[in-house]
Amino acid sequence: MTGKQNSKGFILVFLGMLSAFGPFVMDMYLPTLPAMSDFFQTTSSRVQLGLTTSMVGLAIGQLIFGPLSDKYGRRSPLLIAMALFLISTVGCIFSQNISQFVALRFVQGIAGAGGVVISRSIAADKYSAHELAGILATIGAINGIATVVAPIGGGVLADFGGWHGIFWFLFIVGVLLIIGSMRFRESLPGGQRQNIRWGDMYRRFGIVLHNRQYVRYILQYGFTMGVLFTNIASAPFIMQQYYGLSPMLFSFCFGVNAVAMVISSALAVRFSTMERALHVGNHGMLFISILLSVAFFLDCNFWIYEILIFCLLAMVGMTFTASNTLAMDCERKNAGVASALLGAIGFAFGGIVSPLVGMGDIRMSTGFLFFMGSLCSCVCACFSFHRLPFHKKALNFAPYRIINVFLQKLL
Repeated sequence: MTGKQNSKGFILVFLGMLSAFGPFVMDMYLPTLPAMSDFFQTTSSRVQLGLTTSMVGLAIGQLIFGPLSDKYGRRSPLLIAMALFLISTVGCIFSQNISQFVALRFVQGIAGAGGVVISRSIAADKYSAHELAGILATIGAINGIATVVAPIGGGVLADFGGWHGIFWFLFIVGVLLIIGSMRFRESLPGGQRQNIRWGDMYRRFGIVLHNRQYVRYILQYGFTMGVLFTNIASAPFIMQQYYGLSPMLFSFCFGVNAVAMVISSALAVRFSTMERALHVGNHGMLFISILLSVAFFLDCNFWIYEILIFCLLAMVGMTFTASNTLAMDCERKNAGVASALLGAIGFAFGGIVSPLVGMGDIRMSTGFLFFMGSLCSCVCACFSFHRLPFHKKALNFAPYRIINVFLQKLL
């Protein structure tokens, strides 16, 4: 489609809504799980399979729609994804049994992934360097807000229309996005597309993965997503069971913590370089995760926990903006594939750590996962800069020097 280009305002709103698909598809129906268990006359664990399959769909779908958007442009695959989302959402609403529902949630996740992965590719097509960082920071902020709004909004909608009402709302969102997709002007001209065969198209995953710098960035992003999903999986139990917060107070605190990610995502673009933002965010994340682990061990009070989680998520938000920008910027020629791998790695790491949170004492396991995720993220970031943290510009703590001497010998 040629002609007048879309305004920057339209692109921001459109990409923000597309990127928010992930949280909405995964989290919005969480408050209605007990009601769905009664409706389908099945166990809660079988109903929860709908969450698992949607996350798997979101990971796999990005590996499908990313390469497709490199070969056929962004607009056509996006329209297909939105149409598939509408069909699968209607299917979920009229499911006759839990097996149908779970299967259609998988399809819904694949379709939603199209919006998530193509939104990053469009941003890489239209913007470069510092401007790209600003766009991705805005998208990251919207994503952070959506993560909080989805379950809270789902609870409100459930009071009026039950779980069916939530899926009708998702259907309306899908209609709005398919209208937006029709208005969207193609961002990848025909001359810049990957004009290759289907088999060769997926071989481009190997080409992209041979870019060691890109691999370091997406691994860093994956470990940081592990930290984020550790918090998402543990916070309801820690806040409500250990500290006795009501569901309403929990929702409020969870929302306040998400604001930290929103603010820090925006502040990341104020650093002189994205490498510097990534460096500060990773070291801050590691330091705070150590403090949280100690605080859990000493049975800290709620306010210490809340302040440290707020600070940890601020560092997470900063690294998200930086790692997304740096990863996409170093693989512009294969933006669709690069975006697909980035998103798939994030959801894969999140899916791995979430069930680990419940092993043993939830506070101890949470503290350990925070620390390990932050440490691995920091190592990946440091190697992406071709230096280790004891470099004169890095934090100069003695424990860091000891760890890094060991890592140098090992790696």
